[in-house]
Amino acid sequence: MDIKEINRFSIRVFNAVLKLLPQLGPDLKSLTIKHFKSLLKSEKSHFFVAELDDRQIVGMLTIGTYIIPSGTKVWIEDVVVDESQRGKGIGKELMLFAIGFAKALGAESIELTSKPSRITANRLYKNLGFVLRETNVYRYTLNQHYIEDTIKPET
Repeated sequence: MDIKEINRFSIRVFNAVLKLLPQLGPDLKSLTIKHFKSLLKSEKSHFFVAELDDRQIVGMLTIGTYIIPSGTKVWIEDVVVDESQRGKGIGKELMLFAIGFAKALGAESIELTSKPSRITANRLYKNLGFVLRETNVYRYTLNQHYIEDTIKPET
């Protein structure tokens, strides 16, 4: 198995991602070619796939990076291994690769979130040394709120 960063669009990789994404959750919106190409061009996002010797893509993850006054931040997102390949250590290899990548970037820590229902994934993260933090994670969905009346620009 090989783990590689994907920087150029290919229909083969795009189709593999279309197969893997729904396995993260049924509520995810459909990926477009335009959005996927912009992800691959982004300097702040790094997209990786796990590929078998026969070039079959069986897993993926994305690393997002940004620099703030308190340091370089790294988030791991959209980690998924194809259902047919789970239990073979592919998720662990992807995560170890991501940890090494984050170290090479100079990050002090790595953040990720995982739904509690993803029991095997959560167990993997804990076994790798990730610590469950006591924090509140909030989401503001822009398409569902109209805030013009509540936030007025200063004049």
